[in-house]
Amino acid sequence: MARQAGSDRPSTPPPLWRRFSAGLITGAADDDPSGIATYSQVGAAFGYGTLWCILLTIPLMIAIQGISAGIGRVTGHGLMDGIRRHYPKPLVYGLVVSIVVANVINLGADIGAMGAALQLLIGGPALVYAILFAVLSLLLQVFIPFSRYSPILKILTLSLLAYVATVLVIHVPWRDVLLSIVHPPIAWNATYAVGLVALLGTTISPYLFCWQAAQEVEEIRASQRRIPLKKAPWQAPQALSRIGIDTTVGMLFSNLIAFFIILTAAVVLHAHGKTDIQSSAEAAETLRPLAGRLAFALFAAGIIGTGLLAVPVLAGATAYAAADAIKKPAGLEYTLTEAKFFYGVLVAASVIGVALNLTPLDPVKALYWSAVINGVAAVPLMVVMMLMGSRRKVMGQFTMPWALKIAGWAATVVMAAAAIVMFATWGQ
Repeated sequence: MARQAGSDRPSTPPPLWRRFSAGLITGAADDDPSGIATYSQVGAAFGYGTLWCILLTIPLMIAIQGISAGIGRVTGHGLMDGIRRHYPKPLVYGLVVSIVVANVINLGADIGAMGAALQLLIGGPALVYAILFAVLSLLLQVFIPFSRYSPILKILTLSLLAYVATVLVIHVPWRDVLLSIVHPPIAWNATYAVGLVALLGTTISPYLFCWQAAQEVEEIRASQRRIPLKKAPWQAPQALSRIGIDTTVGMLFSNLIAFFIILTAAVVLHAHGKTDIQSSAEAAETLRPLAGRLAFALFAAGIIGTGLLAVPVLAGATAYAAADAIKKPAGLEYTLTEAKFFYGVLVAASVIGVALNLTPLDPVKALYWSAVINGVAAVPLMVVMMLMGSRRKVMGQFTMPWALKIAGWAATVVMAAAAIVMFATWGQ
């Protein structure tokens, strides 16, 4: 009776840390170096004026990421694999192309930011460091099975605590911060609107949906106990409870870190008149004379740590989406020979990301276009996810409850509104 309840976990509950997986890793990977750059930019430009937006995204992120995780756990298929099975191919291919393009641009920016951050800390050639980081990430993904690689990613989530420590070593006027949340100093202009759109596009991104669903599938494959819930409904209570807790903790952690990064930029940079930040590395360097070497070192080290987490997630999400779209084996639990196309995309995405750092491409413009593509891709993908999660043909008896439907559609509407604002303020 090894499967006596076919439970999602052993009869003796594991330690709390082991219960966190896809949700925690996905949430932490959302605060990648590109995200740090965006958060630093809006914090420097608008001070406390966008902190309220981070609080708004918490329930939206929890809902949409919980839905993506649920689709993976219930069906046993990745997000694009599920869409391919139930929706027209042109829709699938359009979504995949947009996700791949945005992810590769993000990869290039993140890899470059990691190299620049290490250069700030120890000197030396930033490009060489960037290449070494990319190679290290690839080697870990290609040659270490997912069941052994996932714990490494979980450990890397702790690197984000550097931004908690950064706040602790600077003086924060908490009364002003709380007042700004209760009564946000909103600027009614196009620049502020674009900043909010950038925040939403950075926080709620298609690659996160793909990764969290795929990681749930990976954990089914890597486990002798877990079975897709459509085939093993008796596992549902513990499995769905775990997903709910894991996703909630992961998204709270993600948004807490984003809040602290914006807060640091607002307190140190905006308050000293430094309102135009072009990259995460520039934000770190600017902290040195204004907040001291410790704050600078913590901020820069955080860029490297979160990059080591986010780069494999970005590359992995790209490979999952592409392989699932054309019905090829996809997964880090497969060997290189078992999933040649999957690993080929993984390697190609990383190589192109590194190559972007050799071009005269403006990294700020690249990130802007990445945000545009993400914003455009997120809305139809979220609509399809909401429809999938509501269909018994896809989810069996585990269609979304009404509360999750309301929150998920709210997130979709907010992202659609953000996309409309983005186009309405185009060029302003």
